[in-house]
Amino acid sequence: MKRILLSLVSGYLFMSCSSVTDLSVTPSKSDLKFPVLAKSWDEGMPLGNATVGVLVWKRDSALRFSLDRTDLWDLRPTDSISGPNNRFAWVKEQVRKNDYLPVQKKFDWPYDQLPAPSKIPGAAIEFSLKQLGEPLHVQLYFNNALCEASWKDGTTMKTFVHATEPVGWFVFENLQEDIVPTLVAPQYNKTGPSGESDPVTGQDLRRLGYEQGKIIQNGNEIVYHQKGWGDFSYDVVVRWEKVGTTLRGVWSVTSSMSADKAADEVKEAMQRGINKDYDAHMDYWNGYWAQSSIELPDSILQKQYQSEIYKFGSASRENSYPISLQAVWTADNGKLPPWKGDFHHDLNTQLSYWPAYSSNHLAEGMGYLNTLWNQRDTYKRYTRQYFETDGMNIPGVCTLTGEPMGGWIQYSMSPTCGAWLAQHFYLHWKYSADKTFLKERAYPFLKDVAVYMEQVSVVDANGVRKLEISSSPEIFDNSLEAWFKNMTNYDLSLMHFIFKATAELAAELNLQEESAHWLALKKQLPDFDLDESGSLTFSKGFPYDKSHRHFSHAMAIHPLGLIDWSEGENSQHIINATLQRMKECGPDWWTGYSYSWYGNMKARAFDGEGAAEALRTFADCFCLKNSFHVNGDQSNTGKSKFTYRPFTLEGNFAFAAGIQEMLLQSHTGIVRIFPAIPSGWKNVSFKNLRAMGAFLVSAEKKDGRVIKVRVFSEQGGLLRIASPIDGKILEYKTVKGKWLEIPTR
Repeated sequence: MKRILLSLVSGYLFMSCSSVTDLSVTPSKSDLKFPVLAKSWDEGMPLGNATVGVLVWKRDSALRFSLDRTDLWDLRPTDSISGPNNRFAWVKEQVRKNDYLPVQKKFDWPYDQLPAPSKIPGAAIEFSLKQLGEPLHVQLYFNNALCEASWKDGTTMKTFVHATEPVGWFVFENLQEDIVPTLVAPQYNKTGPSGESDPVTGQDLRRLGYEQGKIIQNGNEIVYHQKGWGDFSYDVVVRWEKVGTTLRGVWSVTSSMSADKAADEVKEAMQRGINKDYDAHMDYWNGYWAQSSIELPDSILQKQYQSEIYKFGSASRENSYPISLQAVWTADNGKLPPWKGDFHHDLNTQLSYWPAYSSNHLAEGMGYLNTLWNQRDTYKRYTRQYFETDGMNIPGVCTLTGEPMGGWIQYSMSPTCGAWLAQHFYLHWKYSADKTFLKERAYPFLKDVAVYMEQVSVVDANGVRKLEISSSPEIFDNSLEAWFKNMTNYDLSLMHFIFKATAELAAELNLQEESAHWLALKKQLPDFDLDESGSLTFSKGFPYDKSHRHFSHAMAIHPLGLIDWSEGENSQHIINATLQRMKECGPDWWTGYSYSWYGNMKARAFDGEGAAEALRTFADCFCLKNSFHVNGDQSNTGKSKFTYRPFTLEGNFAFAAGIQEMLLQSHTGIVRIFPAIPSGWKNVSFKNLRAMGAFLVSAEKKDGRVIKVRVFSEQGGLLRIASPIDGKILEYKTVKGKWLEIPTR
């Protein structure tokens, strides 16, 4: 009976894998196409589903799949972020005493010196190319989220990561050589002294101190189990079947932090079969791409935009963890990822989700918001301990579970960081008009942050509300001078935003007393500091007088919109002066995301040529061939003195947001079509970009004239839109679920 059952199971698996493979693809002009495989992990073809991911490249003489999963983390606590001096009050006292070294030793040094907490890599699958040789063509099909390689002898390989299951598939067809997968584990415990300890280039994996996990092969299945710190462990399983000249296989990576079991996931996938999984995979991706689209006359910007929206769909899901520095593509070079692959909330996660709103991918953006919401107790505990107040702030640099990791505490434990994250709850409400979300998520989250901001700030003898010491991310690094005695425009803009936005949401919920309270607090705040030209400064007495990558001083312009072109001459002067000063100081110490952010600000100033130029520089100079942003200038054209290549994603996604700002703006409550496109763009269009108020907008410009504008109203309500004919503001009372045609002639 046992033999019969085994025979039936084997037969079932065989039949499910021996059918004809149908992985049909739809190429696009923006697909990544290369004549050879990349020879570096950070140039590999990226596939992912926000839980697991893979990079396809060549190492030595092998086709290599670098496997990853978002919850592979070493979560050992940083012991120094505890104890009696784990208090903002102690930091302020050390600043007053001009004795800052103890603060650096306690909070800053451990991040640089200790390997963990940190994101850790998974494993790799390799296929020998010694007999097969180099492929002649490699292509990543964006429409299908599938990578294909083809060889001279007719062999083809296709691989994809299932859009909704923690598995990846591969299939070789017309295979003339006898190859099978091998599983390669990260070297956590090899002989010799541990190497790199630099968190930017990546610390050596051996510094984690793990006992090397075991790889066990049983027939056509390989299992790798790796124990990490404490009771954490993870598993990688790959299983395959060879039928004639076809080799099909599936892999999975799971961790002890999830209920997923790699062996079960692989077995169930084999039972379903590759065709059924590909159909389900395409159901997701067809729906994803149908959400919105754009057509630009600039092929460089078009291709880069498509690659960013593709990566966004590969790195974000409604119930996934947020996009970390590298998301599902951790380094595969024997090291930890740059900056430990953590969650940087001083800029990186925020910029990564900028494109979620206008691109009509609110569901994918919810992975960010759901995690922030679910970790509120952790943030409140941190706030009570470190800031000794009620309410809620959020660590600027944190682990998968929301615990602070230290670093330069002016931003890694910033007193205003939570307000910037709260803006994403505000934006989701504004773009969705979802009143349930407003009541149950947006307002409670913003209110918690506002309560904290009220308590952590003080009112001086003149009735002015301020922070006793203030900071502006990365200005003066982590030195004593990085704490300003006067409020920085960075902290000030976030305080203005949180009180203003919380008041607005309270009023929307008819909580008039609460709204009045938050507005009263906002009125106590000082005005933004300007230099003699009218440009925003870092702080009083500290003008923007040298190149810097983080535009923290200009937060009020973008993304917060507290100073906007629509407000008239005074605001326009501040915006122009600020952008001009940034241009004069030059991009010597800009990174790729600086150009993306600058492009967004240029678009807000209705400077289409300037926006396109900045975004084209990003695409041309700061991205690898596979579109990954690597911070430094790779073109040797002097666009930055940073020429290193640590890979992070925020610049990629901020680029996509910049393109959207050029095509559609609605942050003032007025929808504007093509507000910031270059004069030479005579033919340009978009479909279903999302505007605030839950309006989906489609528009087309042909031969220099807008010929079509359609608006779909998801929630009903008043639509205010600038006429494409003469710019006059038109008002329409829209009907929920109905399309509206806007006159164009």
